[in-house]
Amino acid sequence: MADAHDETGEAAAGPPPIGGMTLYPVPESVARARRWFRKFTAPYNLACSIDDCVLMLSELVTNAILYGEAEEAWRVRVEWTRVGEALRVAVHNPGFPADVRLRSPDANDAHGRGLLLVDALADSWSAGPSRFGGTVVSFQVDEAWKPWDRLAPSS
Repeated sequence: MADAHDETGEAAAGPPPIGGMTLYPVPESVARARRWFRKFTAPYNLACSIDDCVLMLSELVTNAILYGEAEEAWRVRVEWTRVGEALRVAVHNPGFPADVRLRSPDANDAHGRGLLLVDALADSWSAGPSRFGGTVVSFQVDEAWKPWDRLAPSS
């Protein structure tokens, strides 16, 4: 399996992305991420809920736009990767990894529920330093690629 490389030529950990996009840190990018994710994952006929994946992607891109910060112009990077039978979606931004955490919002709070949704819908999620600098927050959906023979009814 070939290694994925970032723009500096450094090898990326894990399998290479099967798709991705680079977005401006503006609110309109959330809808663009949803459209492109649906378009580029459609040929794979994933066995997981695309609607759940799109909701989680929306939350992570929104958080990246709201909380990413850098002194120079920056972008939000989104990548999706097949890891065995799992789908991993990663969102990179120039924010600080230590700032990513589950919150306990009050009923009247307008923000603070994004990672709670991801935590409830994904099989797993993580946050840490991005290979591009800044932060990466990702979610994983297990069994997104189920072998077709397991889906067929047994006789």
